[in-house]
Amino acid sequence: MKKPLLAALTLASAVFAQPAIAQITAPAPEIPAGITVEAPMVAGATLEGNLEGNSLTREVMVVLPPSYATDPERRFPVVYYLHGFFITGRNFYNYMNVPQAVADNAAQGNEFIVVVPDTLTRMGGSMYSNSVTTGNFRDFIATDLVSYIDSHYRTIPTREGRGLVGHSMGGYGTWVVAMEHPEVFDSIWAQSACCVSPRMETPESAARMAATTQADVESGNFGLLAGLASAVAWAPNPQKPPFFVDWPLAEDGSVDMMVIARWANNSPLAMVSSHISALESFDGVGLDVGDKDGLVRDDTLIHQELEKFGIDHRWEVYDGTHTDKIGARFKDLVLPWMAEHLDMGE
Repeated sequence: MKKPLLAALTLASAVFAQPAIAQITAPAPEIPAGITVEAPMVAGATLEGNLEGNSLTREVMVVLPPSYATDPERRFPVVYYLHGFFITGRNFYNYMNVPQAVADNAAQGNEFIVVVPDTLTRMGGSMYSNSVTTGNFRDFIATDLVSYIDSHYRTIPTREGRGLVGHSMGGYGTWVVAMEHPEVFDSIWAQSACCVSPRMETPESAARMAATTQADVESGNFGLLAGLASAVAWAPNPQKPPFFVDWPLAEDGSVDMMVIARWANNSPLAMVSSHISALESFDGVGLDVGDKDGLVRDDTLIHQELEKFGIDHRWEVYDGTHTDKIGARFKDLVLPWMAEHLDMGE
């Protein structure tokens, strides 16, 4: 895989109008025999009124197992798979070779519907958060998307039939969507989750962020854009165009700690202690990260936080980077683990 795509899976780049940087694509995978792939456009009522003008209709990749076509009376569990920064749902589906993952698990007797929604925004990523600026993507996943899939496919339309998985920003999304909507999902797995611990700024970095221009947004500076996407998702302000955000800079040049507190309110690590009942309600909780991934410290922290509160979970640090083994681990580890926890409809 080319290095720019690896960076795109991890970080961000997007603009308010049309992207200044062409969307990087991964080649479409071959579709194994018996597998059906559909790409419906799903309307998101929860996204209405967002100030960035992000599309209210999202492409969703839906991968159906072999028995979906041959056994018309059977219902199937659904695994929702959330993508990372500056990559569409389709490109993530391509890179992860989701059809092959579904086919290989079906060959082992574990048949799932796997759903990969597109949540790319004009700033490069939704952060799977609820924001008047970007749209309520956290609710979109748990309500609009799940409702559509249950009403259009032969799912097991109960909590016990739904799993939630994500990588990087999608791993972050797995934590926050699941903790805020535990009634929807039965089991969750976060792969190399980003943005786990509360983010801080110095007066200098806050001033740099507050000086953001449209040219900065169009520059393709991944690190800068990752911060901007987080800011507009976690501290929106409809009274402050053009970015509709409260920057973390106070009038006296210090860090605005109220904005930092709003950011921390969206930190999975900070959320654990107030969402114990939700976390205890899941049939399965899993997380993993590569030992050469820069996110290993943060992911270790949330593992330790879960341990502190006695939340049963599976935790693995493996030999790998942020992206080199995630597709294989989704196929060979995460989906079989989901089969142990979800209602498989048999």
